[in-house]
Amino acid sequence: MSSHPTESLSELAARHGLTVSGARPSLGAYIGQLWSRRHFITAFATARLTAQYSQAKLGQVWQLMTPLLNAAVYYFIFGVILGTSDHVADFVPFLVTGVFIWTFTANSIMAGTRAISGNIGLVRALHFPRASLPIALALQQLQQLLFSMGALIAILMCFGQFPRPSWLLAIPALLLQSVFNTGLSMAMARIAAHTPDVSQLMPFLLRTWMYVSGVMWSIDKVLSHDQLPHALLLALELNPAAVYIDLMRFALIESFTAAQLPPHVWVVALFWAALFGAGGFVYFWKAEEQYGRG
Repeated sequence: MSSHPTESLSELAARHGLTVSGARPSLGAYIGQLWSRRHFITAFATARLTAQYSQAKLGQVWQLMTPLLNAAVYYFIFGVILGTSDHVADFVPFLVTGVFIWTFTANSIMAGTRAISGNIGLVRALHFPRASLPIALALQQLQQLLFSMGALIAILMCFGQFPRPSWLLAIPALLLQSVFNTGLSMAMARIAAHTPDVSQLMPFLLRTWMYVSGVMWSIDKVLSHDQLPHALLLALELNPAAVYIDLMRFALIESFTAAQLPPHVWVVALFWAALFGAGGFVYFWKAEEQYGRG
């Protein structure tokens, strides 16, 4: 007969060191698990990047062609038909920089919506911190952007924008945007894991966000119109996508001056990165034991 006749199963399991399968670890332990799998995260991101266009005849060239073709379409519509180029100095560098930086954020978010559902077999078969997936996919988008930066720099130089000390500001701007993108990707990964239809809705939401983020037009020109509601002007000015796009324009385009940036722009950029980076991570971690079930 057991020496603990009134002992429950949970108490018995605890006394023998047994824990709940798939239980969420503490936040500190979770961070440690992710760090121990950093090589997997990097390898997974690189493998996904390599395989992304493996079925296309032009292969990795599409990493450059996709944002360039988007920029060409936007130039024709906004620069030629709507005449936006008449009111923006160095419109081609302005537009191409905006398209490349916006694509980085948009693709990171879309990748996040598929992080769990697109790898459900891996999630159900192996035990590992699930945040590895959205982090790896966000890293893949950063790798793709860095791969494409050569084309962006070539275009800038063709239109008279040559390397200067301010180009170094692109490094902290991209780092902050990467943290922001990764946090938002993790938040979207959790939402889409429980509500798969979100991935179908996101392209429409992202297109709307793009149009209000000054990718093809100058927010600075709009802010000069006092007849717009103050709340709308403030939202346009502090829009995180617009903040990171304009920081890159300020770094790379000589005619884009500090006067066109919102006040305390680096503080704003750091705030968005910290809010979404930490908030998105914690939000994803809180549902760790739920991914892949059901």
